Amino acid sequence: MQMVIAVLCDSTELEKRQSELKEELEVVVGLVERCVTENARVALDQDEYTERYNGLVSRYEAVKAQFDEVTQAVADKADRKKLLEQFLHTVEAQEPIVEFDERLWSSLVDFMTVNSEKDIRVTFKDGTEIQGQ
Repeated sequence: MQMVIAVLCDSTELEKRQSELKEELEVVVGLVERCVTENARVALDQDEYTERYNGLVSRYEAVKAQFDEVTQAVADKADRKKLLEQFLHTVEAQEPIVEFDERLWSSLVDFMTVNSEKDIRVTFKDGTEIQGQ
């Protein structure tokens, strides 16, 4: 089970991408700063400067959006890992189940939705949802 958790929650590639995006953000920030500094020192055509500046800002915003998305994915995987490890700990400490166990149920199920007698959905804490018939 630990190996499954490790595979499901591995964020190595995401962290690598996060690092690459962080470096790219730093480069773009440097380019923006250089652009502003150059405009302050040298008389530049303001239309060209504005176009260049806006292009850099757009690039920064696009990279920042990717960075934020990857950062959230890394955090989501860490949260999922913590949740799965808590579940595993609960299951490992559990005696064989011979009757309903409220503690085990509470550690697995987030909530249930009853739409009708024939449409009951169980949503587990990991986000998995099953529909009962």
